[in-house]
Amino acid sequence: MKIRFLFFLFGLSILLIGCSGRGETAVFPTPATPATLPTPDILPPTLFPVAWQDRSPFAAGLIAEARPVLDTLPQFPVYHLVFTLNDTLTAVDGQMQLYYTNLENKTLDVLYFHLFPNLLGGKIEVTKTQENGQPVTAVLQSEQNSILKIPLKKPLQPSQSTIISLHFSTQIPLTTGRNYGVFANVNDILALAHFYPQIAVFDEHEGWNIAPPAPAGDVVYADTAFYLVQVTAPKEATIVTSGIETARTETAETHTLTIVAGPMRDFYLAASPRFIRHTKTLNQTTIHSYAPPELEDGAKAALTTAATSLNIFNTRFQTPYPYTEFDIVTTATTALGIEYPGIIALTENIYNPNTSYIPGLPNTILLESTTVHEVAHQWFYGLVGNDQLDEPWLDESLTQYATLLYYQDRYGTDGAQGFRSSLENRWARTNYANIPIGLPVSAYADNEYGAIVYGRGPLFFERLAEVIGEDTFDRFLQQYIRQFAWQTATTDTLKQLAENNCGCDLTPLFREWVFPHESELPDS
Repeated sequence: MKIRFLFFLFGLSILLIGCSGRGETAVFPTPATPATLPTPDILPPTLFPVAWQDRSPFAAGLIAEARPVLDTLPQFPVYHLVFTLNDTLTAVDGQMQLYYTNLENKTLDVLYFHLFPNLLGGKIEVTKTQENGQPVTAVLQSEQNSILKIPLKKPLQPSQSTIISLHFSTQIPLTTGRNYGVFANVNDILALAHFYPQIAVFDEHEGWNIAPPAPAGDVVYADTAFYLVQVTAPKEATIVTSGIETARTETAETHTLTIVAGPMRDFYLAASPRFIRHTKTLNQTTIHSYAPPELEDGAKAALTTAATSLNIFNTRFQTPYPYTEFDIVTTATTALGIEYPGIIALTENIYNPNTSYIPGLPNTILLESTTVHEVAHQWFYGLVGNDQLDEPWLDESLTQYATLLYYQDRYGTDGAQGFRSSLENRWARTNYANIPIGLPVSAYADNEYGAIVYGRGPLFFERLAEVIGEDTFDRFLQQYIRQFAWQTATTDTLKQLAENNCGCDLTPLFREWVFPHESELPDS
């Protein structure tokens, strides 16, 4: 999710090297249609006049090749969010309805929601909780009341659905706090991540994933969902979100936007009265870059890089970027960049091309590499999900490897070698320690997380490509995206798919890099 202080050894000559191509992009894969689910006898939606299983509003946000997926995901969660931002963009007052289907093989008698603002320097309060229109008593628990437990009135059987309704109010901090300032209003720019109650993930191995995130690393592990959103905000504030705007009304002081977003794993919003927009079009996708006017050069550079990297990855991965819009915003985040579905946030510290955020390293290099990394996350985290708290290497290391591929394809061997040197330098911060890349975020000490997951991790994928062959690796990576699009992958499923493609046993390689101790990885 985040890139922190990448020390690159690029020569200026890489900026003069031409591009390389890899053929035509294939159409978006169409998942198999699941079995028909029973029609639940539940509360109809009241915030939007759209039936819970009606996916037609989301078609406008998807490119043509991706739209068939709407017919295959009727069971995914649906959020209806209606909220207001106050005049100073420091508070949210809203209502939420969640359509939730039990996709597990066991009965559920409780649902859990993350209340991330209570961990991130702000505050969220939830009131008027209901299940199918009937009041329920919610219970706060975990660190800093960051988990909301909602007992269900009746056990929820597999394939059955229910509706949770609630009101929430969220206070937004005015300083960047933990987890890189993903949730703050600083320098008159609002970064509004994780501001609403978000359903926790239930999986067969851990049950409900309700452990708080580490202070470093990603905040959220989430399933794919659909979002219908209506936000009212001061008229002078430019609002940028995941998804696309489908309607807008205005008064003398406010504007109200209707947003459709999905399928996506999260919903993000940024806002500022200082934003100026720059736009490019790539095939079916419109790309916008937002920044204050004094950062125009950086905003335009990020826009160009995003278009180039989307084009390269569309070709490389053979599964194109699925949405009709891609947005870039600059915020005061203390990371270099952070990814969200359909939108990325880049720190304003790297937008001025005439200065160096990191001494001796031009901002132009930082801005390009960070933009590419966050764009690659649209495939690894966005399309192919993973547990970002327990297995962060699955998206971060693979995204760093994808960034290496970008430099290879755009600048050739010299460009790739420059980026590879930066990866090696990261790993060198731990004296090339043989620390496994497959640990949870919380298991890494001090500077190990960045050095191992962002430095050693992508070098593992380069080694894997050498072991199984470049053509086999390309086929494996393309199949990995197709097979797990909108789903959740694990270390075991990635390993098994790679072995299926090479017809070989990769256990020794995974023990050397991912889980070096024999007891940590079962034999194939």
